[in-house]
Amino acid sequence: MKKIDYSIISNPTVKAALEAWQNGGTSTFLSYFIANPEMTDDGNPRDFRRLVKEACGHEKFLEIDNVGSVGRDVFGKFNAGKWGFSE
Repeated sequence: MKKIDYSIISNPTVKAALEAWQNGGTSTFLSYFIANPEMTDDGNPRDFRRLVKEACGHEKFLEIDNVGSVGRDVFGKFNAGKWGFSE
């Protein structure tokens, strides 16, 4: 797998959160969010913390192609592993 170049992410918070995600740092990744974030998947409510615990470090960017919106939007090839999460 190609090594990710995190230096292109100018926003230090986004960079740190993405590095935590990529490395399976679930607790660190979650620390960047409010206590109980709300999330939907195709309009259906999902448990954000559960999704992160299941996917963090497994589903990840394979490469970063572009960064926009002052370093807050990251675009690239992403391996999602599986689609959807059952409740």
